[in-house]
Amino acid sequence: MRLLVVFSFFLLFTLSNANGKGNIKTSRWETVDLSFIATGKIEMPFQVDISCKFTHDDGSTIEVPGFFNGNNEWLVRFNPNKEGVWTAVSTSSIKRFSGKKYTIDVAPAKLGNRGGIRVSKHDQQKLSYEDGTTYNLVANEVDWLFALDYGNPDLPKTKKLVEAISSNGFNQIIMNVYAYDLDWKQSKNIDPKWNFGSKKEIFPFLGDNENPDYSALNIEFFKHYDRVINLLEENGIVAHIMIYVWNKMVNWPEANSEADNMYFDYVVKRYQAKNNVIWDISKEALRYGYDDPNYITERVDRLKELDVYDRLVTVHDYDYCEAHPEKVDIISAQFWNTDIYSDMLRLKKQYPNKPNINLENGSYEKCQYDIFLDSNYDHPRSCVERNYKCAFAGAYSSYYWQGSAWNIVIYDPFAEDVTVQPKFEYYKYMREFLDKIKYENLQPNNRYCSSGYCLANEVDGEYVFYMPKDNSAIALRRLPKVEKIQIQWFNPLTGEYKDPYEVPFKGWLVVNPEFEGIDNVLIVKLVNRKK
Repeated sequence: MRLLVVFSFFLLFTLSNANGKGNIKTSRWETVDLSFIATGKIEMPFQVDISCKFTHDDGSTIEVPGFFNGNNEWLVRFNPNKEGVWTAVSTSSIKRFSGKKYTIDVAPAKLGNRGGIRVSKHDQQKLSYEDGTTYNLVANEVDWLFALDYGNPDLPKTKKLVEAISSNGFNQIIMNVYAYDLDWKQSKNIDPKWNFGSKKEIFPFLGDNENPDYSALNIEFFKHYDRVINLLEENGIVAHIMIYVWNKMVNWPEANSEADNMYFDYVVKRYQAKNNVIWDISKEALRYGYDDPNYITERVDRLKELDVYDRLVTVHDYDYCEAHPEKVDIISAQFWNTDIYSDMLRLKKQYPNKPNINLENGSYEKCQYDIFLDSNYDHPRSCVERNYKCAFAGAYSSYYWQGSAWNIVIYDPFAEDVTVQPKFEYYKYMREFLDKIKYENLQPNNRYCSSGYCLANEVDGEYVFYMPKDNSAIALRRLPKVEKIQIQWFNPLTGEYKDPYEVPFKGWLVVNPEFEGIDNVLIVKLVNRKK
């Protein structure tokens, strides 16, 4: 992190003193900020137009809009998706910013930098990194992540929580740009150190949430948000950014007003170049009367016009996604039904060319306080079971811990005074499991079992069965004719894999659970299959 900061200061110094003739060395998918610094007073700095046209030596071009960064500085944030030499030429409503030229020499990507998140070319219902590497999404919602260390550039609390999340396999955090507080009842005995709601000093505009000044944005807010996004990137976590939220008591400007457009455009311009960003127009997009579907559609179109990097976009509202699937890259749902598997399987069949995610599946793992009394499932085991059922339906899902999902953020979840600690490790095992079975190659197909759920890779003869704890047995059936199959058991609550073994197979095999009282997973491979 210190090296990155030093490089950033060096880069800004170089560019601001290069008189438009900067020579920059970077690597593929490495974000570079081109800095433009004015002298004198600039009226209405957020309305200044500035952009750079980047031309690769193969002739391809992109034009990236810039944004005001405070102190008479504007940035154009560039993320090269190709190796080789790029040239940049600036255009601006400030004349002395126009016509500046830079050369950017782009080396191969650094180890671990795989670019942004894309819809997989292998399967349009799965996700991958830009370099084609599989991205098995395992998400954790932390709405108030922006607030933990506001004013402290070292981010000690944020680092503690992010490292706990990252080390347990989560590779996405669903988060707000800004939220204020909640209007539902919570425990009265909550330690104030965990409460990040109603912080008057935090606001994306001037003023505060109770007395907003919509004439300008709060640059310090966004510089802090930069640090949070960068920290996530360093920990291999994608930021699923919800640009708005309607049910967190935010005093937003009027929809489609000048201030509203200034805020929205600014967020897109500032963060579009970050590899680890997925856009979400709004949490609870159509549920609280702030807007209508036409407004959301206009926001999607506006975002896509501004975002030259084509980051994926969704809307945290299934009604909107269902009515306008052509507008989103990912179908987002909030299905709480008991038979969540069937709901997600229906979604998969309904949208064969788009990934699906259940952003809220009704399970909100409990903590030591009463945070969300509407939770339909709060036991850690039932929560992870519902996530597995989404996965076995060929979809993605998300996890909520009541101790960090909303305004109460227990940023040190495994501290001694946290008496009800989250079962993050369940999701570490889940992520490792999805990687192990090559989830990207599997499809739901229950013809191969009498009950439970099955994911099948018929080409390679690999099958994975999910056996709910109520099952006393399931029958494996209709597998291709082989003399033997290999069986391996997986315990989703401990991460244990039993040693694989082979058994004869004559077209039908009844198996009993290996682990008592919990959901079991059975991994099956055909032996000596004739292809």
